Amino acid sequence: MVKEKLRDIWKKAKLLPSREDDLNKSPLNDWLIFMAVFIGMTLIALTFRSVVQNPDLNITMFYILGNFLVARYTSGYIFGFLYAILSVLLINFLFTYPYHAFNLTLDGYPVTFIAMLAICLVTSVLTTGLKEQARLLIRQEEELMEAQKEKMRANLLRAVSHDIRTPLTGIIGNSESYLEMEKQLSDEEKRNIIENIENDANWLLNMVENLLTVTRINNETAKVNKTLESVDDVVSSAIVRFKKRFPESTVKVTLPEGLVMVMMDPMLIEQVLINILQNAQVHAHSTRPLELAVEEREREVVFAVKDYGIGIEEERLGSIFDGDGTYSQESAADGNKGMGIGLSICKTIVMAHGGCIEAKNHGQGTTFVFSLPKETEEQ
Repeated sequence: MVKEKLRDIWKKAKLLPSREDDLNKSPLNDWLIFMAVFIGMTLIALTFRSVVQNPDLNITMFYILGNFLVARYTSGYIFGFLYAILSVLLINFLFTYPYHAFNLTLDGYPVTFIAMLAICLVTSVLTTGLKEQARLLIRQEEELMEAQKEKMRANLLRAVSHDIRTPLTGIIGNSESYLEMEKQLSDEEKRNIIENIENDANWLLNMVENLLTVTRINNETAKVNKTLESVDDVVSSAIVRFKKRFPESTVKVTLPEGLVMVMMDPMLIEQVLINILQNAQVHAHSTRPLELAVEEREREVVFAVKDYGIGIEEERLGSIFDGDGTYSQESAADGNKGMGIGLSICKTIVMAHGGCIEAKNHGQGTTFVFSLPKETEEQ
Protein backbone atom coordinates (compact mmCIF):
# COMPACT_ATOMS: atom_id res chain seq x y z
CA MET A 1 0.00 0.00 0.00
CA VAL A 2 2.79 2.43 0.89
CA LYS A 3 4.62 1.50 -2.32
CA GLU A 4 1.50 2.22 -4.38
CA LYS A 5 0.91 5.59 -2.70
CA LEU A 6 4.54 6.63 -3.26
CA ARG A 7 4.28 5.61 -6.90
CA ASP A 8 1.08 7.68 -7.29
CA ILE A 9 2.79 10.71 -5.75
CA TRP A 10 5.81 10.32 -8.04
CA LYS A 11 3.56 10.02 -11.08
CA LYS A 12 1.66 13.18 -10.16
CA ALA A 13 4.95 15.00 -9.71
CA LYS A 14 6.05 13.69 -13.14
CA LEU A 15 9.11 12.01 -11.61
CA LEU A 16 8.15 8.69 -13.11
CA PRO A 17 7.54 8.18 -16.82
CA SER A 18 4.07 7.49 -18.09
CA ARG A 19 3.04 5.48 -21.08
CA GLU A 20 2.20 8.73 -22.89
CA ASP A 21 5.75 9.98 -22.27
CA ASP A 22 7.17 7.01 -24.15
CA LEU A 23 4.71 7.30 -27.03
CA ASN A 24 5.24 11.02 -27.58
CA LYS A 25 9.03 11.08 -27.13
CA SER A 26 11.24 11.66 -30.19
CA PRO A 27 15.02 12.20 -30.66
CA LEU A 28 14.34 15.86 -31.50
CA ASN A 29 12.57 16.32 -28.18
CA ASP A 30 15.52 14.75 -26.37
CA TRP A 31 17.95 17.12 -28.04
CA LEU A 32 15.77 20.14 -27.26
CA ILE A 33 15.55 19.10 -23.61
CA PHE A 34 19.30 18.51 -23.47
CA MET A 35 20.10 21.95 -24.95
CA ALA A 36 17.50 23.74 -22.82
CA VAL A 37 18.86 22.29 -19.57
CA PHE A 38 22.50 22.80 -20.53
CA ILE A 39 22.01 26.42 -21.62
CA GLY A 40 19.69 27.14 -18.70
CA MET A 41 22.15 25.87 -16.10
CA THR A 42 24.96 27.81 -17.75
CA LEU A 43 22.97 31.05 -17.61
CA ILE A 44 22.11 30.42 -13.97
CA ALA A 45 25.78 29.71 -13.17
CA LEU A 46 26.94 32.89 -14.94
CA THR A 47 24.35 34.96 -13.07
CA PHE A 48 25.29 33.32 -9.79
CA ARG A 49 29.00 34.01 -10.35
CA SER A 50 28.29 37.70 -10.93
CA VAL A 51 26.62 38.15 -7.53
CA VAL A 52 28.49 35.68 -5.28
CA GLN A 53 32.17 35.48 -4.38
CA ASN A 54 33.94 32.12 -4.74
CA PRO A 55 30.92 30.33 -6.29
CA ASP A 56 32.87 27.38 -7.67
CA LEU A 57 31.34 24.62 -5.51
CA ASN A 58 27.77 25.90 -5.94
CA ILE A 59 28.19 26.10 -9.70
CA THR A 60 29.17 22.43 -9.69
CA MET A 61 25.91 21.64 -7.85
CA PHE A 62 23.91 23.45 -10.55
CA TYR A 63 25.38 21.24 -13.24
CA ILE A 64 24.83 18.08 -11.20
CA LEU A 65 21.15 19.10 -10.86
CA GLY A 66 21.04 19.65 -14.61
CA ASN A 67 22.48 16.17 -15.14
CA PHE A 68 19.64 14.69 -13.10
CA LEU A 69 17.05 16.59 -15.16
CA VAL A 70 18.61 15.50 -18.45
CA ALA A 71 18.73 11.86 -17.34
CA ARG A 72 15.11 12.04 -16.21
CA TYR A 73 13.52 13.72 -19.21
CA THR A 74 15.51 12.13 -22.06
CA SER A 75 15.64 8.58 -23.36
CA GLY A 76 18.58 6.24 -22.82
CA TYR A 77 22.03 6.88 -21.38
CA ILE A 78 23.72 8.90 -24.12
CA PHE A 79 22.33 12.31 -23.21
CA GLY A 80 23.26 11.92 -19.54
CA PHE A 81 26.80 10.86 -20.44
CA LEU A 82 27.16 13.69 -22.95
CA TYR A 83 25.88 16.25 -20.45
CA ALA A 84 28.28 14.98 -17.78
CA ILE A 85 31.34 15.33 -20.01
CA LEU A 86 30.35 18.70 -21.49
CA SER A 87 29.47 20.20 -18.12
CA VAL A 88 32.84 19.24 -16.64
CA LEU A 89 34.66 20.75 -19.64
CA LEU A 90 32.53 23.91 -19.54
CA ILE A 91 33.20 24.42 -15.83
CA ASN A 92 36.92 24.22 -16.59
CA PHE A 93 36.58 26.64 -19.49
CA LEU A 94 34.25 29.30 -18.00
CA PHE A 95 34.47 29.04 -14.24
CA THR A 96 38.04 27.96 -13.50
CA TYR A 97 41.10 30.22 -13.69
CA PRO A 98 42.44 30.97 -16.26
CA TYR A 99 39.00 31.83 -17.60
CA HIS A 100 38.00 31.08 -21.22
CA ALA A 101 40.79 28.55 -21.54
CA PHE A 102 41.24 24.87 -20.71
CA ASN A 103 43.67 24.08 -17.91
CA LEU A 104 43.67 20.58 -16.44
CA THR A 105 46.99 20.99 -14.58
CA LEU A 106 45.80 23.19 -11.69
CA ASP A 107 46.59 21.94 -8.20
CA GLY A 108 43.82 19.49 -7.16
CA TYR A 109 41.77 20.06 -10.27
CA PRO A 110 42.22 16.56 -11.76
CA VAL A 111 40.66 15.11 -8.59
CA THR A 112 37.76 17.58 -8.79
CA PHE A 113 37.38 16.85 -12.49
CA ILE A 114 37.24 13.09 -11.97
CA ALA A 115 34.93 13.35 -8.91
CA MET A 116 32.39 15.56 -10.66
CA LEU A 117 32.48 13.41 -13.80
CA ALA A 118 31.92 10.30 -11.67
CA ILE A 119 29.02 11.93 -9.79
CA CYS A 120 27.35 13.00 -13.04
CA LEU A 121 27.81 9.60 -14.65
CA VAL A 122 26.53 7.72 -11.59
CA THR A 123 23.55 10.08 -11.36
CA SER A 124 22.78 9.49 -15.02
CA VAL A 125 23.04 5.72 -14.71
CA LEU A 126 20.91 5.55 -11.55
CA THR A 127 18.22 7.89 -12.86
CA THR A 128 17.97 6.09 -16.19
CA GLY A 129 17.91 2.74 -14.42
CA LEU A 130 15.10 3.86 -12.12
CA LYS A 131 13.23 5.16 -15.13
CA GLU A 132 13.53 1.82 -16.91
CA GLN A 133 12.40 -0.03 -13.79
CA ALA A 134 9.42 2.30 -13.52
CA ARG A 135 8.50 1.65 -17.16
CA LEU A 136 8.70 -2.09 -16.54
CA LEU A 137 6.55 -1.78 -13.42
CA ILE A 138 3.93 0.29 -15.27
CA ARG A 139 3.91 -2.22 -18.14
CA GLN A 140 3.40 -5.09 -15.70
CA GLU A 141 0.55 -3.22 -14.01
CA GLU A 142 -1.11 -2.61 -17.37
CA GLU A 143 -0.79 -6.29 -18.27
CA LEU A 144 -2.23 -7.30 -14.89
CA MET A 145 -5.12 -4.87 -15.29
CA GLU A 146 -5.83 -6.20 -18.77
CA ALA A 147 -5.78 -9.78 -17.46
CA GLN A 148 -8.21 -8.83 -14.69
CA LYS A 149 -10.50 -7.16 -17.21
CA GLU A 150 -10.46 -10.26 -19.42
CA LYS A 151 -11.24 -12.45 -16.42
CA MET A 152 -14.09 -10.14 -15.45
CA ARG A 153 -15.49 -10.23 -19.00
CA ALA A 154 -15.37 -14.04 -18.98
CA ASN A 155 -17.09 -14.21 -15.58
CA LEU A 156 -19.78 -11.78 -16.70
CA LEU A 157 -20.39 -13.73 -19.90
CA ARG A 158 -20.67 -16.99 -17.98
CA ALA A 159 -22.99 -15.41 -15.42
CA VAL A 160 -25.17 -13.80 -18.10
CA SER A 161 -25.46 -17.11 -19.96
CA HIS A 162 -26.52 -18.87 -16.77
CA ASP A 163 -28.91 -16.20 -15.53
CA ILE A 164 -30.63 -15.61 -18.87
CA ARG A 165 -31.20 -19.30 -19.59
CA THR A 166 -33.06 -19.97 -16.31
CA PRO A 167 -35.80 -17.29 -16.54
CA LEU A 168 -36.19 -17.74 -20.29
CA THR A 169 -36.78 -21.46 -19.77
CA GLY A 170 -39.41 -20.60 -17.17
CA ILE A 171 -41.14 -18.07 -19.42
CA ILE A 172 -41.21 -20.46 -22.38
CA GLY A 173 -42.40 -23.37 -20.27
CA ASN A 174 -45.19 -21.42 -18.60
CA SER A 175 -46.27 -19.87 -21.90
CA GLU A 176 -46.46 -23.28 -23.59
CA SER A 177 -48.45 -24.69 -20.68
CA TYR A 178 -50.91 -21.81 -20.84
CA LEU A 179 -51.35 -22.05 -24.63
CA GLU A 180 -51.70 -25.85 -24.71
CA MET A 181 -53.91 -26.24 -21.64
CA GLU A 182 -55.78 -22.94 -21.48
CA LYS A 183 -59.24 -24.56 -21.47
CA GLN A 184 -58.33 -27.13 -18.81
CA LEU A 185 -56.72 -24.65 -16.41
CA SER A 186 -58.63 -23.05 -13.57
CA ASP A 187 -58.51 -19.30 -13.00
CA GLU A 188 -56.16 -19.78 -10.06
CA GLU A 189 -53.79 -21.94 -12.13
CA LYS A 190 -53.83 -19.37 -14.93
CA ARG A 191 -53.01 -16.62 -12.45
CA ASN A 192 -50.11 -18.64 -11.04
CA ILE A 193 -48.68 -19.13 -14.53
CA ILE A 194 -48.97 -15.41 -15.32
CA GLU A 195 -47.31 -14.54 -11.99
CA ASN A 196 -44.43 -16.90 -12.77
CA ILE A 197 -43.98 -15.29 -16.18
CA GLU A 198 -44.04 -11.84 -14.56
CA ASN A 199 -41.43 -12.84 -11.98
CA ASP A 200 -39.12 -14.24 -14.65
CA ALA A 201 -39.62 -11.14 -16.83
CA ASN A 202 -38.82 -8.86 -13.88
CA TRP A 203 -35.67 -10.89 -13.24
CA LEU A 204 -34.60 -10.39 -16.84
CA LEU A 205 -35.37 -6.67 -16.56
CA ASN A 206 -33.21 -6.42 -13.46
CA MET A 207 -30.36 -8.17 -15.25
CA VAL A 208 -30.63 -5.79 -18.20
CA GLU A 209 -30.43 -2.88 -15.74
CA ASN A 210 -27.24 -4.40 -14.33
CA LEU A 211 -25.73 -4.76 -17.79
CA LEU A 212 -26.65 -1.17 -18.65
CA THR A 213 -24.99 -0.14 -15.39
CA VAL A 214 -21.70 -1.63 -16.58
CA THR A 215 -21.82 0.56 -19.70
CA ARG A 216 -21.49 3.62 -17.43
CA ILE A 217 -17.97 2.50 -16.55
CA ASN A 218 -15.22 3.54 -18.96
CA ASN A 219 -13.87 0.32 -20.50
CA GLU A 220 -10.40 1.77 -21.12
CA THR A 221 -9.63 3.25 -17.72
CA ALA A 222 -12.14 1.36 -15.52
CA LYS A 223 -13.07 4.74 -14.04
CA VAL A 224 -16.42 6.40 -13.37
CA ASN A 225 -17.63 9.98 -13.45
CA LYS A 226 -17.86 10.92 -9.78
CA THR A 227 -19.52 13.88 -8.12
CA LEU A 228 -19.87 14.88 -4.48
CA GLU A 229 -23.06 13.19 -3.28
CA SER A 230 -24.94 12.79 0.00
CA VAL A 231 -24.82 9.24 1.36
CA ASP A 232 -28.27 9.70 2.92
CA ASP A 233 -29.84 10.51 -0.46
CA VAL A 234 -28.23 7.57 -2.24
CA VAL A 235 -29.23 5.10 0.49
CA SER A 236 -32.78 6.49 0.59
CA SER A 237 -33.18 6.18 -3.18
CA ALA A 238 -31.86 2.60 -3.13
CA ILE A 239 -34.28 1.60 -0.36
CA VAL A 240 -37.24 3.11 -2.25
CA ARG A 241 -36.37 1.19 -5.42
CA PHE A 242 -35.76 -2.01 -3.45
CA LYS A 243 -39.14 -1.72 -1.68
CA LYS A 244 -40.90 -1.34 -5.03
CA ARG A 245 -39.56 -4.75 -6.07
CA PHE A 246 -40.06 -6.38 -2.65
CA PRO A 247 -42.97 -4.61 -0.90
CA GLU A 248 -43.09 -7.27 1.83
CA SER A 249 -39.44 -6.79 2.81
CA THR A 250 -38.14 -4.89 5.84
CA VAL A 251 -34.80 -3.11 6.01
CA LYS A 252 -33.41 -1.46 9.14
CA VAL A 253 -31.18 1.46 8.13
CA THR A 254 -28.51 3.04 10.33
CA LEU A 255 -26.84 6.24 9.09
CA PRO A 256 -24.23 8.58 10.64
CA GLU A 257 -25.65 11.50 12.57
CA GLY A 258 -24.10 14.24 10.45
CA LEU A 259 -24.25 14.84 6.73
CA VAL A 260 -21.77 12.57 4.91
CA MET A 261 -20.66 13.56 1.42
CA VAL A 262 -18.67 11.16 -0.79
CA MET A 263 -17.32 11.37 -4.33
CA MET A 264 -19.29 8.74 -6.28
CA ASP A 265 -21.53 8.00 -9.22
CA PRO A 266 -24.84 7.89 -7.31
CA MET A 267 -26.67 5.66 -9.81
CA LEU A 268 -23.90 3.05 -9.74
CA ILE A 269 -23.62 2.94 -5.93
CA GLU A 270 -27.41 2.79 -5.72
CA GLN A 271 -27.29 -0.25 -8.01
CA VAL A 272 -24.68 -1.89 -5.75
CA LEU A 273 -26.93 -1.48 -2.71
CA ILE A 274 -29.97 -2.80 -4.59
CA ASN A 275 -28.09 -5.84 -5.89
CA ILE A 276 -26.80 -6.77 -2.43
CA LEU A 277 -30.17 -6.22 -0.76
CA GLN A 278 -31.96 -8.19 -3.46
CA ASN A 279 -29.58 -11.14 -3.19
CA ALA A 280 -29.99 -11.17 0.58
CA GLN A 281 -33.78 -11.00 0.24
CA VAL A 282 -34.03 -13.77 -2.38
CA HIS A 283 -31.31 -16.21 -1.34
CA ALA A 284 -30.44 -15.78 2.32
CA HIS A 285 -33.81 -16.90 3.79
CA SER A 286 -33.26 -14.37 6.55
CA THR A 287 -35.27 -14.95 9.73
CA ARG A 288 -35.00 -11.28 10.73
CA PRO A 289 -35.20 -7.97 8.82
CA LEU A 290 -32.21 -7.04 6.71
CA GLU A 291 -29.89 -4.38 8.14
CA LEU A 292 -28.11 -1.64 6.18
CA ALA A 293 -25.53 0.35 8.16
CA VAL A 294 -23.28 3.18 6.99
CA GLU A 295 -20.20 4.14 9.00
CA GLU A 296 -18.00 7.17 8.38
CA ARG A 297 -14.30 6.64 9.04
CA GLU A 298 -11.29 8.89 8.70
CA ARG A 299 -10.44 8.01 5.11
CA GLU A 300 -13.45 6.05 3.88
CA VAL A 301 -17.17 5.45 4.20
CA VAL A 302 -18.22 1.85 4.84
CA PHE A 303 -21.56 0.30 3.80
CA ALA A 304 -22.64 -3.01 5.38
CA VAL A 305 -25.69 -5.14 4.52
CA LYS A 306 -26.39 -7.87 7.08
CA ASP A 307 -28.84 -10.77 6.84
CA TYR A 308 -29.76 -13.48 9.33
CA GLY A 309 -30.01 -16.48 7.05
CA ILE A 310 -28.23 -19.59 5.85
CA GLY A 311 -24.86 -17.99 5.23
CA ILE A 312 -22.25 -18.82 2.59
CA GLU A 313 -19.74 -21.66 2.55
CA GLU A 314 -16.40 -20.37 3.84
CA GLU A 315 -14.47 -21.69 0.83
CA ARG A 316 -16.66 -19.64 -1.50
CA LEU A 317 -16.45 -16.29 0.28
CA GLY A 318 -13.35 -15.29 -1.66
CA SER A 319 -14.92 -15.98 -5.07
CA ILE A 320 -18.52 -14.95 -4.45
CA PHE A 321 -18.01 -11.75 -6.49
CA ASP A 322 -16.59 -13.55 -9.52
CA GLY A 323 -19.97 -14.52 -10.94
CA ASP A 324 -19.49 -18.24 -10.40
CA GLY A 325 -22.81 -19.41 -9.05
CA THR A 326 -25.59 -19.09 -6.53
CA TYR A 327 -25.78 -17.90 -2.97
CA SER A 328 -25.14 -21.30 -1.44
CA GLN A 329 -25.77 -24.95 -2.06
CA GLU A 330 -29.12 -24.77 -0.34
CA SER A 331 -30.33 -21.86 -2.44
CA ALA A 332 -29.16 -23.61 -5.59
CA ALA A 333 -31.56 -26.43 -4.75
CA ASP A 334 -34.56 -24.20 -3.99
CA GLY A 335 -35.07 -23.15 -7.59
CA ASN A 336 -33.97 -19.55 -7.21
CA LYS A 337 -31.91 -18.08 -10.03
CA GLY A 338 -28.22 -17.38 -9.54
CA MET A 339 -26.97 -14.03 -8.37
CA GLY A 340 -23.52 -14.24 -9.98
CA ILE A 341 -23.85 -11.29 -12.36
CA GLY A 342 -25.28 -8.99 -9.69
CA LEU A 343 -22.39 -9.42 -7.27
CA SER A 344 -19.84 -9.42 -10.08
CA ILE A 345 -21.14 -6.03 -11.18
CA CYS A 346 -21.04 -4.83 -7.57
CA LYS A 347 -17.34 -5.65 -7.46
CA THR A 348 -16.73 -3.91 -10.79
CA ILE A 349 -18.48 -0.73 -9.63
CA VAL A 350 -16.82 -0.56 -6.22
CA MET A 351 -13.34 -1.19 -7.64
CA ALA A 352 -13.93 1.48 -10.29
CA HIS A 353 -14.58 3.89 -7.40
CA GLY A 354 -11.27 2.94 -5.78
CA GLY A 355 -12.95 0.98 -2.99
CA CYS A 356 -13.09 -2.66 -1.92
CA ILE A 357 -15.86 -5.18 -1.26
CA GLU A 358 -16.05 -8.44 0.67
CA ALA A 359 -18.49 -10.94 2.17
CA LYS A 360 -18.14 -12.58 5.56
CA ASN A 361 -20.25 -14.78 7.80
CA HIS A 362 -21.15 -13.50 11.27
CA GLY A 363 -22.53 -16.69 12.86
CA GLN A 364 -26.21 -16.03 12.12
CA GLY A 365 -25.94 -15.10 8.46
CA THR A 366 -23.79 -13.07 6.10
CA THR A 367 -22.58 -9.47 5.95
CA PHE A 368 -21.63 -7.80 2.67
CA VAL A 369 -19.30 -4.86 3.23
CA PHE A 370 -17.96 -2.34 0.73
CA SER A 371 -16.11 0.92 1.22
CA LEU A 372 -15.69 4.14 -0.77
CA PRO A 373 -12.62 6.35 -0.23
CA LYS A 374 -13.08 9.94 0.83
CA GLU A 375 -11.94 12.27 -1.94
CA THR A 376 -12.23 15.92 -2.82
CA GLU A 377 -13.46 17.22 -6.16
CA GLU A 378 -9.91 18.35 -6.96
CA GLN A 379 -8.61 14.80 -6.41
